[in-house]
Amino acid sequence: MAAYYIYFCTLTPKFYVALTGTSSLISGLIFIFEWWYFRKYGTSFIEQVSVSHLRPLIGGTENTSSQQATFSATNGENEMNRQSLSECKVWRNPLNLFRGAEYSRYTWVTGKEPLTYYDMNLSAQDHQTFFTCETDLFRPSDAVMQKAWRERNPQARIKAAYQALELNNDCATAYVLLAEEEAVTIIDAEKYFKQALRAGETVYRKSQHCSSQSPQHEAQLRRDTNVLVYVKRRLAMCARKLGRIKEAVKMMRDLMKEFPLLSVLNIHENLLEALLELQAYADVQAVLAKYDDISLPKSAAICYTAALLKARAVSDRFSPETASRRGLSTAEINAVEAIHRAVEFNPHVPKYLLEMKSLILPPEHILKRGDSEAVAYAFFHLQHWKRIEGALNLLHCTWEGSKYSFVGGIRYNQSKLLCLILELFYSFK
Repeated sequence: MAAYYIYFCTLTPKFYVALTGTSSLISGLIFIFEWWYFRKYGTSFIEQVSVSHLRPLIGGTENTSSQQATFSATNGENEMNRQSLSECKVWRNPLNLFRGAEYSRYTWVTGKEPLTYYDMNLSAQDHQTFFTCETDLFRPSDAVMQKAWRERNPQARIKAAYQALELNNDCATAYVLLAEEEAVTIIDAEKYFKQALRAGETVYRKSQHCSSQSPQHEAQLRRDTNVLVYVKRRLAMCARKLGRIKEAVKMMRDLMKEFPLLSVLNIHENLLEALLELQAYADVQAVLAKYDDISLPKSAAICYTAALLKARAVSDRFSPETASRRGLSTAEINAVEAIHRAVEFNPHVPKYLLEMKSLILPPEHILKRGDSEAVAYAFFHLQHWKRIEGALNLLHCTWEGSKYSFVGGIRYNQSKLLCLILELFYSFK
């Protein structure tokens, strides 16, 4: 101890100046590198290293979309998926746009990329998980596609897809890649997906007959199931975008009946949006009754659609003056509570629905209860809120009231909250 004491006592001020300067220089270099890495790849290098390498060492789990694993259709695997999914943070956007037909248009007009490197990297991981399996090495076309999904360059991926089709004209995953990335219109994408459907159904039927022969054949059946479900869903989305909404609804319902255990895919969110476009509110309520369940992971689409239906019943004839005299009716209380529940789940959504923040193209992956989920929800559902007279006004006032529903960490009781909302109604008159 005496030696350490003597050592520190002999240090001159020049040492501390040099130490401070060196540490400042290193910190500055780290900051510049982080800034450059984030601008280029859309994510933090330090965060990425921490999540990938440090979290497993301390016993954590990676909460990314890779936990979604496969679109398994077996009971045991589905239950395991559901338990792990309740812990997930990052999910694949169920309404994600087409890269070639939609995202690329933004790039052509602005010269900017609409997706971050991090988002595209998650999608590449999804594609490798969903569309590849161990037996691909024994089939030349699937082996080519296995490499294609790992390619970062879009043109290299498209070139690989054509190579796979030269080897096997019925390679469903090659058609999927071309539909997603090469097709410049939704009509072109739909044509590719129809070809993928024909090829996928043939391969799926063959896999069903061979699935019990070995674990490898079982894995191949899961992969072929993934491809078939993905293609049918995207075909339904093409029909929705091309205005054939009733056809899209039928395709989604048929898909949910054919694969009833695949709630992990959130196909019901696509169905909800299509039914809202048809203004089939009774059918929307029926879907919500099935999926707005405490055992299933919530989403902004579920919570805010439930609030929209409750608001629809009262928003067109609601009057603050009348409500202040006679009090709120049961339907009005239900509407306010439903909006408050939705705002509690994701408080970012109202700013986009009320157009207080500018909308951007939704990402391919969303953070539950985060800003990215709010963007994705508002991008597709803002029109449905505008269609119902008074719904956005009721949302605005209830949202303003919900800001003050917590004081000192204690929630107001219902009567105080409703009084606040009424006062805010008057202030906006």
